[in-house]
Amino acid sequence: MAGDAAALGRDLRFTHADFRRVRELAYQHAGIVLTEAKNHMVYARLAKRLRALALTRFDDYLDRLVAAPQSPEWQCFVNALTTNLTAFFREPHHFEMLAEHARRGAHADASYRVWSAATSSGEEAYSAAMVLAELDPAVRAEVWASDIDTQMLETAARGVYPLERIDALPPARRQRFFLKGVGRQQGLVRVKPELAARVHCFPINLVAADWPALGRFDAIFCRNVMIYFDKPTQAAILARLAAHLAPDGLLFLGHSENIQHLTQAFVPVGRTTYRLAARSGN
Repeated sequence: MAGDAAALGRDLRFTHADFRRVRELAYQHAGIVLTEAKNHMVYARLAKRLRALALTRFDDYLDRLVAAPQSPEWQCFVNALTTNLTAFFREPHHFEMLAEHARRGAHADASYRVWSAATSSGEEAYSAAMVLAELDPAVRAEVWASDIDTQMLETAARGVYPLERIDALPPARRQRFFLKGVGRQQGLVRVKPELAARVHCFPINLVAADWPALGRFDAIFCRNVMIYFDKPTQAAILARLAAHLAPDGLLFLGHSENIQHLTQAFVPVGRTTYRLAARSGN
């Protein structure tokens, strides 16, 4: 049982009631749905925060959160509970579709805009930026990269990665878009400034009542995000994404996400790729 810390080899007090409170707070604050199977993950990740704060009981930590709604610790709480798995050009077919869509739709008199809505440590956003940079240089392009996890967003903004992260990229891309570290930076690569300048990072909670003024995008990546939410939250987020997508824009989702039973706002146009449905009267 979760309440029997000693039996589980746990040094901090974590009861079933504590787990229920974590689930409730995660849902209220970030829309994250934690199943019973996440009990051990919750303990392992939040225990680091308790130790950093010299606490031994989860209920003391949760009481502290509830007592201070504006506390920076809420961000640490959310950061600990989100999973960040990404790679450059993950799901390659999406970037092939992005390249073709941008090639047909981008014009020199208007920016082609991409939003990486759950960018994690930034590889997705920089992959999109590389695709756009390889188009006609006269085409203006910009990539907006957001995440709820501020630590991951800081990594994205720095654009510095272990060298092995780019091993799978073709040599031409590695040479064109990355700088290899030397000396103390050996074993690292940095995104070149001209590519980094195309990517704008900002924090966002997709279930927040208010989003910043973002405008419309030609393509939105929101991959492997819906799996964290229940169906009503998924439907609400999809409606908001639809409002920020250009009429011929593309929405890219994760390989296990199917939204056709949730909304009629989109129609499939490829593998986990969608376009806005035609509105009646248009």
